[in-house]
Parts: sequence; C-alpha cells; structure tokens
Amino acid sequence: MLTLGNGDVRRVLDGREREVLDAVRGAYLRHADEETSLPHSVFLRFPDDTRNRIIGLPAYLGGPEPLAGMKWIASFPGNVADGLERASAAIIVNSMRTGRPVALVEGSTISARRTAASAALAAAALPPEGGRETGVSLIGCGVINFEVLRFLLVVRPELSDITVFDLDAGRAEEFRARCASEFGGDGRVVRVARSAEAAVGAHRLVSLATTATVPHLDLRACRPGALVLHVSLRDVTVEGVLDAVNVVDDPDHVCRAATSVHLAETRVGDRSFIDATLGELLRNGDAGHRDPRRTTLFSPFGLGVLDLALAGLVLRGARAAGIGTEITGFLPEPRVTEPA
Repeated sequence: MLTLGNGDVRRVLDGREREVLDAVRGAYLRHADEETSLPHSVFLRFPDDTRNRIIGLPAYLGGPEPLAGMKWIASFPGNVADGLERASAAIIVNSMRTGRPVALVEGSTISARRTAASAALAAAALPPEGGRETGVSLIGCGVINFEVLRFLLVVRPELSDITVFDLDAGRAEEFRARCASEFGGDGRVVRVARSAEAAVGAHRLVSLATTATVPHLDLRACRPGALVLHVSLRDVTVEGVLDAVNVVDDPDHVCRAATSVHLAETRVGDRSFIDATLGELLRNGDAGHRDPRRTTLFSPFGLGVLDLALAGLVLRGARAAGIGTEITGFLPEPRVTEPA
C-alpha cells in the first residue's frame, strides 16, 4: 500500500491550481450525470462536546479511471490555540478490482484545496453583471479562506482589493500579512475590516469560512448582486437563506446536520428555495449571471467525490515522480492453493 504524507501531497499539488480546478469540475460533472455513488456522510460526535467532530465521507467516482474510497476528517477548533491545524484528515483509496486498500493519503491539503476549488468554480460560473470582480471579502482567517483566495485569483485574476475579518483581531492581522506576502503583487491591497457586517458589505464577492455552529449573519449588509460563498455552511440565518438565490452542490447532502440550508428546509417544509446545483451550472456550460438585485448564496456541503478526484490526481503524480512510501505486509498475503 502506498502512503503519502502531507509533504508528498503538497509536492504534487503545489502550483497545479488549474489541474485541481479541472479535477474538481470533472467530479461535479460526473456527479451531475449520475456517474457517482455518494452515501451520506457519517458524523461522529462526542457526549458533552458540541464543538469537535469527525466525519467520514465514503464515495465512488466513475470515469475511465474509477475510484472508490473514504475521507476521515476531524475538526477540532481548539487545536488552533495550541498551534495545530483545526482539521486533520486521512483518505483511503481502494482497488476497484479487489476492494483492497491501495493507498493512504494525508487529506488536509486535499480537503482544503478541493473546497477552495469548489468555491472558485462557483465564482466563475456565477459572474456579476459586466463579468468583472474587483474585490473579495474573506470572513474567517484560516486555512480554508487562504486557499479560497488562492483559487479565486486563478479564475478572477482581476481581484485587487481584499478585505478580511476574524473575531480574533490578532489572527486577522496575521492573515492579512500572509495574504499580502503571498498574493500582494499586481497592486493588490489587503485590509482588515472592523466587523463581519463591514466585511460583508465591502465587496460583491464574499467567502464565509468560519467555525460557527449556529447562524449569525442575515446578509442584509450585502451589496445588491453579491455572491456569498457559504463554505462553512452555518453562518447565515434562515431569513438570509430564504431571501437569497440558492445554489448548492447536492440538495440531499446539504440539507443535513443543521446547516443553514437544512434549517431553512425545516422552516418552510420543502426545498423549493433551492434554485440550482453547481453541477447543473457547469454542465450547461454558459455562465449564468447573478441576480443584480438579490444575494446569491452558494452552500457546498463538500462531496466525497471531490476528495477522490484530487486523491487520484495526487496518486498519479506521485507514482510518476516516485514519491511516497510503499508499506509491505499491511494486508494478508495471498493464500497459496496446494496442488491436488
């Protein structure tokens, strides 16, 4: 079995944002065309602990090189105060011939970049009137929004004004400095907003990637025609969801686990407020412009087929470059059949 650590994964993926976007796009299209199998994610929670969780995302992704496997991802927000990443993950990839596990891949970078690529694809598929976006607000100054910005700049290179906000002012300033250092070329300006509402209202493109567990933003501060990339899924109030044009990745998956969209479904009793899926938009080919008077809300639950798509990209790149460690003796040896 091939094992690939975080350094191996980064070595393969760094600088290949276009290939990541293509892989994620391809996974969405196959899902829209029903070439996937995607059971509901499994949430492991703990008694007297509402903050921490571990999620299992099993999936099958069809195509010329079909893949099956599962991502096991832990979210422990308290890690940040200890200098650790909030999320850690492992991805198991299974052989489609024997079912045996063939690779163990460290999944935190894959998870962050597939999430960011998903948000960037939504931004590309839902441009504003006129087609150009000049600024973006990032609410939640962690790994996910840093990657969101990286991928947004691939599909929206004209972004020149970046506003950030975090409840932790020191974290926001560190994030601002890192963004300025990494992405501050071409005259880009990165600034810190004084509040979440100020950040929401600063630009018509907004990314929410926080650790919020209950809704806290109603989106009334949004500019007309704004697109909100609701990556963290639980920031927006029910009223904010119902007032918006809603795009999701998969209605059955996003209407679970007390997401904002799930709470809206519970309130109204159906999903009629969901207007489209990202896969449908990508399959139709022509970019749809946002409603110039309303907020468009993209709420991606995060599909396991996206993790498999990037795990497959990593495996192909690692094998071509001879990266990773082969573990022998992990599985039982084949039984030898005695001659008759």
